Amino acid sequence: MYSTPRFLQGIVPFEGKGMDRPIPLGATFSYVVPAGTVAQPLYFRGGNSTDELVCVILLRDGQPMRYFPIGARASMHVPLRVIEDLPADTHVELALAAPAGLAGTLVADLGIVEI
Repeated sequence: MYSTPRFLQGIVPFEGKGMDRPIPLGATFSYVVPAGTVAQPLYFRGGNSTDELVCVILLRDGQPMRYFPIGARASMHVPLRVIEDLPADTHVELALAAPAGLAGTLVADLGIVEI
């Protein structure tokens, strides 16, 4: 079986709008499953430079799919294999929820495989 890895990754500065108001992380962290394929999320890794808890949210077609809370000046690694298939035309993206006015840097890496 042929597969193609895809990575949504980068280092981004942010300013929080409130834990109840997630902000999209931008086009670098957005992906649409190509026609004729199925995709599977493999892992999420993230790091938070601030002194407070932030939460990265994996959105599927605009709805929360998974939440990844990242502690103060902490990092996390979450294996996601075999959680679920993403059919063609599914849109996934990462958003960040952080306390209002909190400024910092987020490092994020979401691995996806197309099969």
